[in-house]
Amino acid sequence: MAKKMKRESTEVRQQQIIEAAQKIIFKHGSEHLTVKRIADMVGISEAAIYRHFKSKKSILSFLLTYIENILLNDIAEERKGTELVTLDTIDKIILRHFSMIDMRKGLSFQVIAEIVSLGDRKLNKKAAQTIDKYISSLVELLSTGVKDGAIRKDIDLEASATLLFTLIHGLVNMWALNDGSFKLINKYSSLWQIYREAISNR
Repeated sequence: MAKKMKRESTEVRQQQIIEAAQKIIFKHGSEHLTVKRIADMVGISEAAIYRHFKSKKSILSFLLTYIENILLNDIAEERKGTELVTLDTIDKIILRHFSMIDMRKGLSFQVIAEIVSLGDRKLNKKAAQTIDKYISSLVELLSTGVKDGAIRKDIDLEASATLLFTLIHGLVNMWALNDGSFKLINKYSSLWQIYREAISNR
């Protein structure tokens, strides 16, 4: 039986539920995510979960929105106060991004992959939209770099942003599969040099 906890605000309780769902998915896989497991981890009753979310699917949908905000915020935060976008600026943004991913144990990308594995069409569509928004933020970053003269004008921005996303996502997947046994930033550095050479406006 779940232990009793003091009544929390809706925002705090939803955050606790979402964080518990992430941990369960990351540790056991999405197929093992149940309302009972979440309730046990948070320390509340299943009925209390349903006061905030009507179903497991609504928890996963909310979780995708939460992850989307985290990923986009990683990039937006580093751009604050930056007037010119140089290759060093982009490098700094991605490095910070990896630091945040490392700190979160790669949860964001792994949770998206696990949710997609469930095969729910609506959730898959939302996951695809999350990735599209993430790639769009990279397109915007690269586009500003072109305008500021750091990046070649003849590159395909959409393809370049997708390649950068694939680099980030693929590296995080490798890191997660190896239980975080290597430093993301170290692996990224050599890959970034290859990518940088390809887009640099020499």
